[in-house]
Amino acid sequence: MVKFKHSNVGLRKPSLITCWTLFLTLFVTFTFLILIILTLRIPKLNHLNSITHSNTLRNDDNKRWVQIISWEPRAFLYHNFLTKEECEHLINIAKPSMHKSEVIDEKTGKSLNSSIRTSSGTFLDREGDEIVSNIEKRIADFTFIPVEHGESFNVLHYEVGQKYEPHYDYFLDTFSTRHAGQRIATMLMYLSDVEEGGETVFPNAKGNFSSVPWWNELSDCGKGGLSIKPKMGNAILFWSMKPDATLDPSSLHGACPVIKGDKWSCAKWMHADEY
Repeated sequence: MVKFKHSNVGLRKPSLITCWTLFLTLFVTFTFLILIILTLRIPKLNHLNSITHSNTLRNDDNKRWVQIISWEPRAFLYHNFLTKEECEHLINIAKPSMHKSEVIDEKTGKSLNSSIRTSSGTFLDREGDEIVSNIEKRIADFTFIPVEHGESFNVLHYEVGQKYEPHYDYFLDTFSTRHAGQRIATMLMYLSDVEEGGETVFPNAKGNFSSVPWWNELSDCGKGGLSIKPKMGNAILFWSMKPDATLDPSSLHGACPVIKGDKWSCAKWMHADEY
């Protein structure tokens, strides 16, 4: 009887090195594909068109949601941050004590009248009532900055023609930083709608300003930079300092003149230390 020998050629088990090489090749390929997908889905920094339009299809009249407005400066629009009742409450408790708004003298740190700021305003006690206290806590939850690090609410009223020319919220003098350190962020809440004008404008912001969906609704002043139209209940959070704790010149901002109607807003400035 003839016996056939079975050949082992081609049946040899793959070596450990070959297995590891195959595994690493597949792993690197898979990782590379994932990175490509993520890169395509993440909007490019400073590309205002891709950032701003990402949420323009939303029509939530009462729901709260946040929209990225800019990365330089870091600015976020919080839709429906305040209710209509909260806006009206802040206006009503502020009215009895309104007076001409002032600015800070960079040399002395003292407040003084100036033609660059023509609104009227007043400060509210930080825990004046339950509504004010609840709004303070909501701001702290959103910004991750403790209530104790914030100044009192500054309620502002702009009539037709009134404005606040571009300025920085951070201090350039040593007097103002002694108590609670530098201002690091601002929460600006709109308490009323404005028929025309009154935009918050960032003239030094980086991006394609004309790509915002509300561009054709802006005043001439509003088209001088990145601008947000006032809407009752909305709020802007923007940072006066960069993540590395240096001052951010792109946070320069101003209030455009009101052309039609009037404007009520409320500013909250937050500090590095307890205020």
